[in-house]
Parts: sequence; structure tokens; C-alpha cells
Amino acid sequence: MRPSPQSVEELRFLLAACILACAEFAQGDPAPPAPSELWQDLFVRVEEARLYPDSKTFADAVPRFPPEQILADYRRDPPADQAALAAFVASHFDLPGAPAVEAPWTREPSLRRHIAALWPQLMRPPHAAAAGSSELAIDFRHIVPGGRFRELYYWDSYFSLLGLTRDGYSAVARDMVDGFAGLIARYHHMPNGTRTYYLSRSQPPVFYLMVGLLAPGHPAAAYARYLTALRTEYAWWMDGADGLTPGAAAGHVVKLDDGTVLNRYWDARDVPRDESYAEDVALSRRSGRQAPELYRELRSAAESGWDFSSRWFADGRNLASIETTAIVPVDLNSLLYGLEQAIAQGCRYQRDMACARDFAQRARRRRAAIDTWLWNASDGCYYDYQWRERRPTRRLSAATLYPLFTGASGAGQAAAVAATVRARLLMPGGLGTTTTATGQQWDRPNGWAPLQWIGIAGLRARGEPELARTIACRWLGTVRSAYSREDKLVEKYDVENGDPAVGGEYPLQDGFGWTNGVTGALLDQYPGCLKPQATRLNGAATPLHAKG
Repeated sequence: MRPSPQSVEELRFLLAACILACAEFAQGDPAPPAPSELWQDLFVRVEEARLYPDSKTFADAVPRFPPEQILADYRRDPPADQAALAAFVASHFDLPGAPAVEAPWTREPSLRRHIAALWPQLMRPPHAAAAGSSELAIDFRHIVPGGRFRELYYWDSYFSLLGLTRDGYSAVARDMVDGFAGLIARYHHMPNGTRTYYLSRSQPPVFYLMVGLLAPGHPAAAYARYLTALRTEYAWWMDGADGLTPGAAAGHVVKLDDGTVLNRYWDARDVPRDESYAEDVALSRRSGRQAPELYRELRSAAESGWDFSSRWFADGRNLASIETTAIVPVDLNSLLYGLEQAIAQGCRYQRDMACARDFAQRARRRRAAIDTWLWNASDGCYYDYQWRERRPTRRLSAATLYPLFTGASGAGQAAAVAATVRARLLMPGGLGTTTTATGQQWDRPNGWAPLQWIGIAGLRARGEPELARTIACRWLGTVRSAYSREDKLVEKYDVENGDPAVGGEYPLQDGFGWTNGVTGALLDQYPGCLKPQATRLNGAATPLHAKG
């Protein structure tokens, strides 16, 4: 009897899942040391001397000799001054070269064609890790963001894949998803990025969204194929939940007063970030806070991807007051709800009904907890929750749209969020990030491609297509206007005034993976947005400024 096409498809996915599971058991590499651990006093001196404008430069350097030889040379005859130190580094290390993509740009006749032409420039082949460097080995083709970001990044990659799959690179997208599964197997989570100094944290858990892109018409089959990786990542985020008492936290998990477990961002280390060492040390010295406590808060905010934002500040204004680990965030818990749903679907596809029921129940509990602890009916939005002080933060941000994006909101909640966004976060150039201007890059007036996608997709899915279209058209107008002036796409945009984006620990970066991916996807979904009539109706001619 010939098997049915559905049976053959199921067998194919089950075989792939078994292969991935076997790969996981064959791996489990120990974490290599970060540069600060490897180079010790030499690292501290180079970074505090600020030999290079970007702290990341030395963190990404490749040694020319074995580490023990370099340290022996340095300690035997320490450089006497700044010039001697720079000469020592130049003779013992190869510093990273020019950014991955940089001006001058090749002008294409359309923004869409320009984006398609960028993918080969941002694509990297598999490579081994250079001995003694901060690189992690990568055995698959992948896309880097661009500029100073020369390595693979976790949540960036999902937004890049949105465009990559539309531009004829589906095989590369599958390579990347397979590669992410391999990295999760190797490290039991997906690191922030593929550097040793990123291994102590992750980023927003969007791997399940990447998996779903491989089979948009039948995501359950794709979830089944990658079920081992999905469950491994979930277990990492939930580690420590067992045995917690109400009002306590461990790692990424927090148990609230009613016994509900929700999640927070958390970095396992409490030392300065290697890639921002000088900045972290300087902040610590002027903050008056306990240094280890401050460093963990900074690192945990970096895990959120929103580094930095008033969302994480105790006083809502100053970086020195950062308290990331005291916050139960809307976005993280919405994504984990989506992950629980994805695992339940994958288990159901594999006919593991006990697993399917377990994760469906976990998702129901999380959705109820989001309603209880993060939803604010009077303000018509979702707020982050300060679990130590038992109160909502009441700082509005674009994170309020994540429950719509992952399906964790009800119809009434979605309508209320849409009204709040229209009144307070809708800007002439797209969706604003927060309503507070602090000088940090994840605050007003900046807008970011990933947040545009989350907001637009969430609003469209939850019955608010007109607002979704307005945000899309305004964002596309912002990107096109900047491209017309400068022949390039960048990491972030000022969506309030149309000026270059500001804030952050480094200059505005060109490239740029997630801007390319989101803009390409939106151009396909809203082809009429850049026509003159759409610009008049939905663009900067009808500004709505946020109220602080």
C-alpha cells in the first residue's frame, strides 16, 4: 500500500527532527572565555586607555600569537605610555577591518532593488573561530546586520529573514534556521550574538518565529521538525522556576504574589560588558551604585535588545538608575507565550498529546497572567511590571503591541491598544518607541524596524488594518526619504522630525539587516504606500506628535 503524501511529509519532518536531536546530544561544548577573561590586565588597560573610539574594537581583535605568549610579553615589559601600548597591540593583534557594508553606495533605480542588492554584501560563509579570538565558529551561511556588527545576532536575524525569504534566498534562510538550532544545541540557548562575550545572555526568543517562516502555510510541521531546539530554548528561559516562592526570582523567572511565574531579562554575569567596557566602568564610577549590581542590570537590558531605554530606568530618565531585573516585560512574556503555543502545535503534529496539553496549559496560564499583571484597562495599554515594588511601571512603549503580535490579547484589548497607539505613539515617520526623550537610542524620537513590524503585524492580525497601514506607509516614507538623500538604509530613524537618529553608545550604523528585511516585506505587503496620494494621506503631511 502506497503511503499518502501527508504520511510521507510527516515522516520527512520526523526524520529531520531525529537528526537534529541526535546532533544536540553529540554537542554541548563548554563556553570559551570572553576577551576580558582571556587577556585579563591587558584587556583592562587597553579598554580604560580608550585606544579606539569603539570599545568593541579590541574585544573583536584576533591575536597573532598564543594568549599565554602575549600575556607573558606584556607583563615582562609593560608599555610605558599610550603610544607604546598602541604599538604593542598593533604588533600582537589583528584589529577588525572596515565595517561589513559602508558608503559609497551603489544607487539602484528603486528602494526594493537596492535592498535585494544588499543581501550578498551582508552574507557570510561558514567559518571556524580564529584561535584566541572572541569569534564563535559558524558552520552555515548567514546574514550579519552591517556596520560594526560583524557577527550573527539573534533577534536581528528574524527581521532580516523576512526580506531574505522574499528575495530568493530561501535556502540561506533554511541554513540559518538549521544553524540556530545547532547553536541552541551547543550552548543550550541562542546567544545574543556569535561572540564569546555574548554567551552569558540571549535576546528576545524569536527562534520559533524564524521556524514558522520556513512553512508559513503549515507552521506546525516546521515546529515539529525543530521541536528539540524549541524545547531546549524554552527550558533555558524557565530554568529555576521549580521551587520558587511567591515574591522571589531566580535567573530569568519571577514568581508573583498569586503564584504565577513570568519572565524577566537576566544576564548570568555581573562584570562590565566586553564590547562596552569603558562605557560601563565610567557609568559605574559616577553612579555611586554597587558595581556588580549595575553591570548585571546593563547586561540584562542588552539581552532585551532595547539597550538602552527609559523602560528599564527606576526614575524613567537616567541610565544610572537602571533596574532591568526588577521588570517583568510585556515583550518577553508575549514571545514566550508564542513559543509555548508553537511547542504545543509541534507536539500535536508529532502526536505527543501529553506534551501538547502541557504546553497549551502553560500558554493559557501565561496569557491569564499577562491579563492580570501587565494589562491596564484604564490606560488602554500593556505596561511592564515592577515586581519588587508590586506595581506597573506606567511607562508607555511600543512593547504594548507585542500581545497583539503573538495573539495574547483579546479583541477589546487590541482596540484599546490601537486607540492608545494612535494618540500617543503614532509619529509622522512611523511608530514611536517610547513617549520619553532621554537621549537613549530606544526612546523618543527614534523608530526601529523590528518594532514597526511587530506593531503592523499585530494590528493587522487583531482587526486594526487601517492603523497598521498608516504606520507602514509612514515608515516606508521615512526610509525612502533617507535613501533618496543618502543612498543607504540605516539601523534606526528619527520618526518624529525626519532627522538622523540619535543616542546610543556608537554612531548610527549603515547596512542594515533588519531595516532591509522589514522594509522589503512591507513594500510587498503595501505596494501603494509610496504613491503620492498615499504619502499625502498617511505620511508626514498629517503629523501626530506623541504627548510626553
